[in-house]
Amino acid sequence: MNIDFKNDEILFLEGETGIVGVIKVAYENKMLFIATQDNEEIVQFLESDDIIAVSNFKKDKRAIVSQAYLSREESSPIVILNKDHPSTKRLETVLSIGDQVNLNCNIIPGTHPEQNVLCSCDSLSGLEITKTPTGVKLNKEFDNYTIEKF
Repeated sequence: MNIDFKNDEILFLEGETGIVGVIKVAYENKMLFIATQDNEEIVQFLESDDIIAVSNFKKDKRAIVSQAYLSREESSPIVILNKDHPSTKRLETVLSIGDQVNLNCNIIPGTHPEQNVLCSCDSLSGLEITKTPTGVKLNKEFDNYTIEKF
């Protein structure tokens, strides 16, 4: 299933207990900085049609838009926490950036540093979001979505 949207729009995929927002990177030669607990910094090079997916368990669209804005417009680095870090229990908004994002409700926070797995609610689990030149492709039919101005 293909869903098209513009660089100044955000796609919201709504589940029963959570929501995922998706925007395009929208800039050429964008770099994503990822800070690890091991005092390392990983640089991921992005293409303009790559996606930024933000998951929130309170269904708070404003939190999603804020996190997406910080990542895309302010180049805010992503911090990866280890599974035993006390803050992992308090994360309500998490994100993934790249050419594909797999939503999964059965992951343990801090155990998936790869950027293609994103924690989501049960009803969104199993959705695979893949970039297309004009939006995204989902691996299955999904009707509960909206597109809004970003």
